[in-house]
Amino acid sequence: MTKLTDISAARPLVLVGCGKMGGALLQGWLKGGLTADAVYVIDPFVDNARAMVPGLASEKFYDSVAQLPKDLTPGFVVLAVKPQMMDQALEDLKGLTVADTVFLSIAAGKTINYFTEILGLDATVVRAMPNTPAAIGRGITVGYANRNVTDSQKATCHELLKAAGVVDWVTEEGLIDAVTAVSGSGPAYVFHLVEALAGAGETLGLDKELAQKLATHTICGAGALLEQSADDATQLRKNVTSPNGTTEAALNILMRDEGLGKLMVQTVRAAYQRSRELAD
Repeated sequence: MTKLTDISAARPLVLVGCGKMGGALLQGWLKGGLTADAVYVIDPFVDNARAMVPGLASEKFYDSVAQLPKDLTPGFVVLAVKPQMMDQALEDLKGLTVADTVFLSIAAGKTINYFTEILGLDATVVRAMPNTPAAIGRGITVGYANRNVTDSQKATCHELLKAAGVVDWVTEEGLIDAVTAVSGSGPAYVFHLVEALAGAGETLGLDKELAQKLATHTICGAGALLEQSADDATQLRKNVTSPNGTTEAALNILMRDEGLGKLMVQTVRAAYQRSRELAD
């Protein structure tokens, strides 16, 4: 199996962007075996970046690509900057990389075509969509590799992305928009469910603090149970639903024709369409 130790000082990894997501990934890589001499970090807020990863020597952090050693030839460049900063980042990197340098992007909305227009048709590019729980190593990331990516390079990217949690792949880039709609935006749907559930509790007389506590622990606990159980969500729902009981009364509302199922389809389709618009 490809390991992070396969990335060496001779062909190091350059991380561009060391905010919450980039910093969390870097911490995971270092714990997973990436050596300090095999990584360089670029972030304009260099002091903040150093604070994110105190275990890495300060001389490994730079505020711009121009500050990197002139003889550096990266094997991997991980792009963890905001989409609006990507144009400048790629322009700065063009003179530093070679044909088989892998560009691994976690920026929303930036397509393979976008990268090859700037870097050339021979560019080796992986596009990935993580979600915010990746910041604590509990996310899920789905990637798409262009035709220039070798099996070995894809395997290394898989290991890099595993620092953020579960990793999967699609064979059609267009499916990344669906991934974005389900898992990329999905945490916000869950957070809003907590807000809504807590708010409903308040309407029944619970004080705000207790309602928030009940909603938060219910959602987190149910998620942990689902993750650890051999049963799927449908069976777990049935397990907690007694005939003519309180849960059935509630589900009769949520599962009616105009209920949560239809609303969620509309929700995900709206996110999907917006993801496609942003990629155009």
